[in-house]
Amino acid sequence: QVQVMESGGGLVQTGDSLRLSCAASGRTVRSTTVAWFRQAPEKEREFVAAVRRNGGYTYYADSVKGRFTISRDNAENTVYLQMDSLKPEDTAVYYCAATTSEILSAIRSADAYYYWGQGTQVTVST
Repeated sequence: QVQVMESGGGLVQTGDSLRLSCAASGRTVRSTTVAWFRQAPEKEREFVAAVRRNGGYTYYADSVKGRFTISRDNAENTVYLQMDSLKPEDTAVYYCAATTSEILSAIRSADAYYYWGQGTQVTVST
């Protein structure tokens, strides 16, 4: 059983930066694949980034590649999403998700993750 809790959302302006945190309990983040998804109003939930368990390989959606960075702090048992050069289209509720299964082929699929946080709102104004 893994519990994850997001924090760090807020209201920022275009071009600003924000860092989201996903604090995990029940398992170490090192042994857990953790991902960020987001959902904007009237849109489907979409994959943002993931850090794979053990090896720590990272994966990004094309829309955020080069602007967002996912990382994990094993000592803090926390995964971070550093978001730079934010755009209005990044506005969404951001969710942290986790799984202890090996899901390499489905790492970008929300259905592959068992454990979800409640979400944190990120709003980017023009």
